[in-house]
Amino acid sequence: MSGSRLVTIVRSFAIFGIASASAHAATAERAPQVPDWLSAHVGEGNGQIALPVLQRARALYLSKVADGKVKNSCYFAMDATRPNDLTGGESGGRFYMICEADQTFRVISSGHGSGRNLPGVADFSNGRECAKNFGNALGSNLTAGGAYLTSEIKTSFKGYYRSSSGQQSFLTRSFVQFEGIGETANARERAIGGHPAALVSGICMQKKPNSPYANNQGYVPLGKFVNYAGGRSNGCTTWSPAEAPQVLSAVKDNPTTLYIYPESRDILAISKVKSSSQAGPYWNAACLKQIGTPRFWSQEKLGPLIVRYEKDHPAPPPKPIPLCEAQSN
Repeated sequence: MSGSRLVTIVRSFAIFGIASASAHAATAERAPQVPDWLSAHVGEGNGQIALPVLQRARALYLSKVADGKVKNSCYFAMDATRPNDLTGGESGGRFYMICEADQTFRVISSGHGSGRNLPGVADFSNGRECAKNFGNALGSNLTAGGAYLTSEIKTSFKGYYRSSSGQQSFLTRSFVQFEGIGETANARERAIGGHPAALVSGICMQKKPNSPYANNQGYVPLGKFVNYAGGRSNGCTTWSPAEAPQVLSAVKDNPTTLYIYPESRDILAISKVKSSSQAGPYWNAACLKQIGTPRFWSQEKLGPLIVRYEKDHPAPPPKPIPLCEAQSN
């Protein structure tokens, strides 16, 4: 972003009196007027961003630019009220990469937190298509809406797999840590961030001593590559393996903001709407019809229940990973 354009945006932001993340969350309608080119992408249809989501995302971004914490020319938003897994196997676009300097708007697929079902305690699980449950509790596997800053990126080896040609390939997956603000402040403690929706499953251990990823005994994990772009996460923001590189490259050594809608206050406001004729906060109509009343599970209320359940139901000791039957390099 050019210096003059950035200064113009920040000055406009100051005129509207939004100087903090708390202000953006409370009064998004006071954000600077959305530029005409960006207004063309506003709406609730496929490939569009709902106005309240955009307003809050812009307010957060501009506040952090004004504070000197962000210099990136792009910012992110996610609308977790939209459907993810659409018909025909197509993954729904609900993650937005907005770069006002070069007037680009990208819509990317993104998964929501799966939640969990703790029998006899609480069921806060989510389906593949629409999220009903949200929260910031440790161990909940839920998406928490609100304000974030991107932080460091870590890349880890996940395993080998056989490609369509029959040759072995390996998967390394990059993870960008999110720093939460306010209600999402425990994002680092929860290990919440963003990464490609890909993993290697059904693992066995293969002898491959020449691999740089081999363990002390010369073995590497080998399994099946899984692309779960249309699925759910453990609470992180996931992107399709094809789209993730552009997101990760945009924030490498250059932090920016991410705003995820809805926040707990939006969920509470929806729960108070008694009939469809009443005006309420924005929510994707198709998903709201499917899930009924959404719910926010706070760390204060849900956290102790999870701790108690896991204490009463300790995980079994890990089993050794079996050796692969067919050894092949």
